[in-house]
Amino acid sequence: MLSKDSDRENSLKIPPTRWYRLLAAAGLRNPEVHGPARYWLQVEGSFTQALKHRCLESFHVEVAREGYATPFPEEVRRLGLQPRQQAWIREVRLCGDGQPWVLARTVIPHQCFEGKGRQLRHLGNKPLGAFLFSSPDWSRGPLETGLCLPDHPLQPRLARRSLFHHGNNALMVGEYLLPVLYR
Repeated sequence: MLSKDSDRENSLKIPPTRWYRLLAAAGLRNPEVHGPARYWLQVEGSFTQALKHRCLESFHVEVAREGYATPFPEEVRRLGLQPRQQAWIREVRLCGDGQPWVLARTVIPHQCFEGKGRQLRHLGNKPLGAFLFSSPDWSRGPLETGLCLPDHPLQPRLARRSLFHHGNNALMVGEYLLPVLYR
């Protein structure tokens, strides 16, 4: 069961999302993809590092919740999990200069916790990217672009996700861009 890590509202309110393998395919369906958000959708290295460079004062990670839960059906399909199979799910807000810029959701199947992967369950307020990009054991697959279907103007409209592989194991990182980041 997911546990709350702060007294704040723990739901990230991640809207349903349509995923596209190519940024161009998403761009045909949403003109926002061609504006300033395009840079954020294409960041190749650590997304956290790119956000830190944008900060004028500070960057921090707020853990909304983490623990074992059942992933969304689309995540189950993309990771090749069994239906109703639980995974470690970590949901955080990536905050720059005192405000949330990105909602991030990571789905980590149990087998990813072997060896050094055990550290993934004990990140606390440390960015996941710091672990993944500093470890030669993990490699990132292609980025996918997501067009969100928000029901509120402050919810994300654009997202990106990718799988990180360690041998035959993979975890999924989804980053949902809040409009304040790219407008």
